[in-house]
Amino acid sequence: MTDADQVRAEGSEAQAREDAVEAALGKLDLDTKARLLSGQDMWTLPALPGIGLGSLVMSDGPVGVRGVRWTADDPSVALPSPTALAASWDPDLARRAGRLLAQEARRKGVHVLLAPTVNLHRSPLGGRHFECYSEDPYLTGAIGSGYVNGVQDGGVGTTVKHFVGNDAETERFTVDSVIAPRPLREVYLAPFEAIVKNARPWGIMTAYNRVNGTTMTEHHHLVNEVLRAEWGFDGCNVSDWMAARSTTGDILGGLDVAMPGPQTVYGPALAAAVRAGEVPESAVDTAVRNVLRLAARVGLLEGAPAAVPRPPAPVDGQALARELAARGSVLVRNEAGALPLDAGPGRTVALIGAAARDARVLGGGSATVFPERVLSPLDGLTAALPEGALTFAVGADPSDELVPAGQGFELRAVCRDASGAVVGEGGLPSGQVQWIGDDLPEGASYETMASIEVTGTYVPRESGEHAFGTRGLGAFTLAVGGRVLWEGVQEMGDEADPFEAFFGAPSERARAVLTAGDPVEVSLTYQVPDMSALPLRAVMFSLLHLGPRRDADELIAEAVEAARAADTAVVVVATTERVESEGFDRGDLALPGRQDDLVRAVAAANPNTVVVVNAGSPVELPWREDVAAVLLTWFPGQEGGAALADVLLGRAEPGGRLPTTWPAALADAPVTEVVPDGGRLEYREGLFIGYRAYEARGVEPAYPFGHGLGYTDWTYESLEAGPDRVRVRLTNTGTRPGREVVQVYLAPAADRDGRPASWLAGFAGVEAGPGDSVEAEIALPARAFEMWDEEAHGWRRIGGTYEVRASRSHADTRLTATLDL
Repeated sequence: MTDADQVRAEGSEAQAREDAVEAALGKLDLDTKARLLSGQDMWTLPALPGIGLGSLVMSDGPVGVRGVRWTADDPSVALPSPTALAASWDPDLARRAGRLLAQEARRKGVHVLLAPTVNLHRSPLGGRHFECYSEDPYLTGAIGSGYVNGVQDGGVGTTVKHFVGNDAETERFTVDSVIAPRPLREVYLAPFEAIVKNARPWGIMTAYNRVNGTTMTEHHHLVNEVLRAEWGFDGCNVSDWMAARSTTGDILGGLDVAMPGPQTVYGPALAAAVRAGEVPESAVDTAVRNVLRLAARVGLLEGAPAAVPRPPAPVDGQALARELAARGSVLVRNEAGALPLDAGPGRTVALIGAAARDARVLGGGSATVFPERVLSPLDGLTAALPEGALTFAVGADPSDELVPAGQGFELRAVCRDASGAVVGEGGLPSGQVQWIGDDLPEGASYETMASIEVTGTYVPRESGEHAFGTRGLGAFTLAVGGRVLWEGVQEMGDEADPFEAFFGAPSERARAVLTAGDPVEVSLTYQVPDMSALPLRAVMFSLLHLGPRRDADELIAEAVEAARAADTAVVVVATTERVESEGFDRGDLALPGRQDDLVRAVAAANPNTVVVVNAGSPVELPWREDVAAVLLTWFPGQEGGAALADVLLGRAEPGGRLPTTWPAALADAPVTEVVPDGGRLEYREGLFIGYRAYEARGVEPAYPFGHGLGYTDWTYESLEAGPDRVRVRLTNTGTRPGREVVQVYLAPAADRDGRPASWLAGFAGVEAGPGDSVEAEIALPARAFEMWDEEAHGWRRIGGTYEVRASRSHADTRLTATLDL
């Protein structure tokens, strides 16, 4: 089939879908239409058999597909964090990730993935930045487009989120993000616009927050006039969960679906508003049309051809997760060829850090999924190195707080009615229970459940005094070894965000002396309150645990001895779920606990110290000049340990480049204001976030945007620049095959019109063997030369002279050319 034939066929199918949509719409009465726009439960829209419409199922992403149940009984592939995916600087790789997630969605009966998150890294304090891609709108749009195209290649819809201005977590439900028109257009809307243009997403999710005084679910200008009329978005606009607050405001503001249900501002309330003359029925029809179009695209509307009749070839989830983790790893320091490691006969490695044994592979909050397996750095290096080559020392734990019961625990949740009879049960991957809406074990319901018991066995790794505790609101009974150790009630504190209330500070309740290797029974019983009057019913609580507390100086001393005895020391440092998670922003960028002290002590004992940073977003690295190598692995997903071994041993190249500037200290960050003042968060910095601001202020970061080292060397030989395309020729002058990311920045020579001194305009990845040359061809989008004219309310092309920079990072320009427009 020729390209022209393909276009004609696609057009014919699109018209057939539109015809089916109009036919179905014509059969619906007002009440049914209003009901269709309101979730019937936590994750689904109602089926309408009379018009051949199936029930549309949505599920959270973006690193995996949880499905409609938040349970370990239905495990999910867990990919690396979006920051790691963006660090690959590879939209094609993002597309492959999307295809895997579509495969996972189909396996779980999910039609729409609630992802990707394309808000920006405005400030490194943003608590949910691990779930976003970058500080740069162009890179975010490119990676997001690849991701959306991949998911939709598999016949599954996406909802690009959170539209728009949801760049921090503090007061996120009500904050008014005050953004001037120009930065709104050039920075914060730009990724959404690029994805609408390049990937044609089937859905958008509107955010909780307000923008310039108007709640986003009611934002007629940004949704109806910009997103739809100007950009041509023809998909479905769904609210963030519980964001819809006004029947008339939301439907007139362009919101199609209010989630979750069944109690929303749509349904009967919307039908009543139409009958009262407050809303024209045509507005309801428009929203229903968008929902039916989405259903048609995913194959849920009879008589409408699905957008993807046959899914792509199957994807090996474990292999791709491993590849993504390696490709997203960023080597920011490598002195004297410390990496890759010499794993020859007799060479030894001391692996140090609690995070090396209990890795954090994904961020907290709604993005959480439960993988079938997790490979830690200790697992990966144990499998990769010869017997006797590896030793392990805890050194320092990222946290001295209790965490959800995990390693060594085998747990189930048992639901009982008032008589004590079991009405449902299911497995738990940890001591954390988070059931929202109808996401309950089979047989259980809010009407029948009187109590939930988290019960099972624990096999301690260490002998000594173990602490047990709870997190959540309500009445609990805690028992260990068949003995009740605590009974009590936890009441609501001052937390403003539900995630903080349920997943905030843990509470220690009791201690028990246990023996390593000896199983012990554990139980936490929760009394289920009456939820009949609540708009959203949920059960969220945790059984917490912390092993024996040893003296921190003693642990560090043991790590120092292990490092001194080894050829190489590999220290893994990490953040915790109390540092990076949905629901709150960070207060600082310091590594928690005594981890900085640990690195300093180990580096003093062994100059060949490699530090692996297991964090989703930037952290301060005050010892970075004192160690041989620093490798950033973000939250590396379920195969992170295997990928780390691949990278450290040189079986794979660390392929990542920084998608966000890494500050030396929080004080150096251009934007540190994430707490609203009187409900308003003013984006006073305008266009100047990330590397643009560092350059404007003359501040040198620890590691610049785009930085990353491989295992070979590259020589940039020639640069040809035209008004719409750049060609760069380069040669691999090292001894190993490798991949280079050629980055192109534009810098106006004069008359900058308030623009930054330079900005990313394009990039391309190239691969070559030792001694081989390769050419990178990079398209320059027209938008790279435009600015938003606030007076004319439109884009204006800025002519003049530009310096075109072919670079390895924003701070490492290799070739320049002059371009006159």
